[in-house]
Order: sequence, then structure tokens, then C-alpha cells
Amino acid sequence: MISSILLTAMTVPATPEWNTTVAIIISVSCLVALLLTFKIEKPLVGPKLPILPISLGAFIGAMCFGHIVGIAIVLGLTNIGSL
Repeated sequence: MISSILLTAMTVPATPEWNTTVAIIISVSCLVALLLTFKIEKPLVGPKLPILPISLGAFIGAMCFGHIVGIAIVLGLTNIGSL
């Protein structure tokens, strides 16, 4: 008997290979997430970055959020056939 996890894994569509379009989408989403961190209430709590006026925690959080959003955009565009 095949488990439900294996059945679910068999129905996952193919993801696109890494190319410049995927890189641009993820980079832009990370940049937008980084720009959104300037609007948070206390961006300077914690260790500061030497170049940007935000903390290390805000920077790491923005990059994580940007990657999650970028991957969601890439998978969405792949599912509708645009990528």
C-alpha cells in the first residue's frame, strides 16, 4: 500500500531549473523586503550593520522573507506556465 505522502510527492509539478530569470525574481523580492525593513518601528535593536542603517536581525529577517516570497513567485509563475 502506498502512503499518502508518497502519493502527494508523485503529483508535485516539475520546478524550473536555475536561470537568470529566477535569480532576478528572487533578488528583486529580497530588495523589496529589505526596503520594507526601513518602515519597521525599531530597526536598530541589536547589533548594527556597518553599511545599512538597520540591525543584523532585521537584515537576516528581510533576506529570509525575501527568499520565501521569491520562491513563491517562481513556483506560482511556473504553475501558470509563464516561467
